[in-house]
Amino acid sequence: MNIHRAKEISTSPIMADVKYQGTPIYIQAVNDENKTARIFPLDEPENEQTVPLSGLIENEN
Repeated sequence: MNIHRAKEISTSPIMADVKYQGTPIYIQAVNDENKTARIFPLDEPENEQTVPLSGLIENEN
C-alpha cells in the first residue's frame, strides 16, 4: 500500500477493508520515515504491532 493511501485510511472516519497477512486490521498511525504502519487486528485491539506498508492490502469493492 502506498503511504498516501495508508494515511488517508488512518485519518478517515470511514472504515476501510484492509488486511495484513489475511487478517482484517485497523491502521492507527503511519510512519513516513520508516514506511511502516501501527496496526491491530479488528478482533484483537490489544495486539498492536508495527508492520511494513508493503504488507497492507486494501480490498476495494
